Amino acid sequence: MTTESNVKPQVNPQVNQAFSGGPFSSRLSEDFDPEWLLTPQQLALQKKLIALCAEVLRPNAIASDRNLIYPRENFEALASLGLLGLLVPTEWGGLGENHVCAAMVVETIARYGCPSTAMCYTMHLGAVAAALFRAHENPALQSILQRLDAEVAIGTLSYSDPETGSHFWYPISSRAEETDSGWQVFKRASWTTSAGFADWYIVQTTSPNFSGDYSDLSCFLIHADEVKAEPSKWDALGLRGNQSGSLLVDGAVIPKERMVGPIGDGVASNDEIVDPFFLLCSSACWNGISLGAIDIARKHVTRKKHVDVGMRVADYPTIQDYFGEAVIDTSACRMYTLSMGQLMDRLTNGCDWSIHADLSALPRSAYLHWYWQIKFAAAKNVAHVCDKMLHACGGSGFKKDMEIERYLRDGKAGWVMGPTNEILRQFVGKSALLGFESLDYWNQSVNERVLHNELKKMDDVEKRQLAEALLSEVETESSAPIKRPAMASA
Repeated sequence: MTTESNVKPQVNPQVNQAFSGGPFSSRLSEDFDPEWLLTPQQLALQKKLIALCAEVLRPNAIASDRNLIYPRENFEALASLGLLGLLVPTEWGGLGENHVCAAMVVETIARYGCPSTAMCYTMHLGAVAAALFRAHENPALQSILQRLDAEVAIGTLSYSDPETGSHFWYPISSRAEETDSGWQVFKRASWTTSAGFADWYIVQTTSPNFSGDYSDLSCFLIHADEVKAEPSKWDALGLRGNQSGSLLVDGAVIPKERMVGPIGDGVASNDEIVDPFFLLCSSACWNGISLGAIDIARKHVTRKKHVDVGMRVADYPTIQDYFGEAVIDTSACRMYTLSMGQLMDRLTNGCDWSIHADLSALPRSAYLHWYWQIKFAAAKNVAHVCDKMLHACGGSGFKKDMEIERYLRDGKAGWVMGPTNEILRQFVGKSALLGFESLDYWNQSVNERVLHNELKKMDDVEKRQLAEALLSEVETESSAPIKRPAMASA
C-alpha cells in the first residue's frame, strides 16, 4: 500500500551527475538520512537544493573562504528556489514551510554547499521569523516579507553588544528615543552576521523611556542605508564569508511602523523567536558541517590504497571506528535537532504565524532550555568529528584542496558563537540544580549566601565603613537623574 509518508520524489538528473562524479561522489549513503521526517514536498525541495549546491554554492564557498567574499551570489541562487521566503505564508508569496524544513535546508546548504552561506541564511531566517512574529498589522514588515525572493532582500539579526559579548540579551550600548513621527535608534553591535551586506536588519535596543531595567527591550526594522559597518576589518579563522563584523546605527530616525511589535516586546521576541530559530538552525548548520566532513573523508579513505599491504585506508579497523563514532554521534545530534523542529511545529500548528495575532501566544519559549541543549551538542560534536575525519585522511587531509581543513575551521565557530557552549552548559546545569529563576539574565537577584559569607570575614570597623559607603551611595543615586545607555558616534 502506498501512503504519502513513503512516496519519494524522482531525483533530479543534475543530482545524480553531481553524486556520480562531482564533489559528492562516494558520500555517506542516503541510508543514514532520516528521510521519514520530511514530507514528499520537502524531499523534492532538498533534491533541487543539493543540485544547486553542486552547481553554484560549493564552488563559491572556496572563493568566499580564500578571499573573504560575501556569498550574495549564493543567496541569488537560493532565491531562485524561493528559499528566502521559506517561512513566509503562501498568501504573502512564500513557501509557507515549517521548522523541520528550515533545519533541513540549513543542514543541506552547510553539508553540500557553503557553511558561510548556511550561517548567513540562518540569520536571515531568524530575521524573517522576528518580522513574521509581529507582521500581522504592520505594513512595513509585510512589505519586506512579500519581496524577499523577487529582490533577493537579505535580512539579518543584530542583537550583540560590545560591552556584554555573548550575553547578547543585555544591550548596554544601545537606546531608542521617541520622536514626533517615530523613533530615533542607537545601536552598537560587536558581531552581526552579514554586517554591511544585508538589505535589512532587525535590531534590539533598550526601550524608549528606559528606566534602568535591562529586561525592557524593543526591536526595530532598520534598512541598509541606515547602518555603518566595517567589513574590511573582518578576517576570521572560519566561516570567512559570513562577514560577522561590527555594526553601528547612529541615531537613525525611522517611522512608527518600523518598531517590531509593541514597546517592551524584546524579551518575548528573544525567547519565542530569536533564540529558538537561531539555536535550531545553527545546530543544523553544525550538523551539516559534520556530515560534509564525513562525506569528504569517506571519499578519500575508500579510494586511497596502501599497495604494500593490499588494503584501502577504509579497511583498517581504526578508521572504521572513527567513522562509526562520527556517524552515530552526528545522527544523534541530527535527530535531536529535528526533534526540536517537530516540537516547534506541533506547538505552532506547523509554523502558523497567525497564532501570534494574540501577543501573549509564546508557545516555543516554554522549551528554551531544550534549544540550548541541541546547540551545545551539535557544536561540541562538529569539532570532534572534523578532527577525527582529518586524522582519518592523514597527510592528504591536511591539504587545502581536499576541503576538509575548511570544514574543520568553519566548524570551530560552533563552540564560540553566542550563546557560547560555556554559557549554555552553565545555564542548563544551574537551572537543573537551582531552578530557572537562578539564571538571573539581567543580574538583578542578590546572592545572599555569598553576601553574608563575605560579611562574616569583616570586623566591626570594616562593617561600619562599608555601611557608611553604602548609605552615601544610596543618597547620591537617589538624587541623580536616571542613567541612559551611552552611545558614542563612530
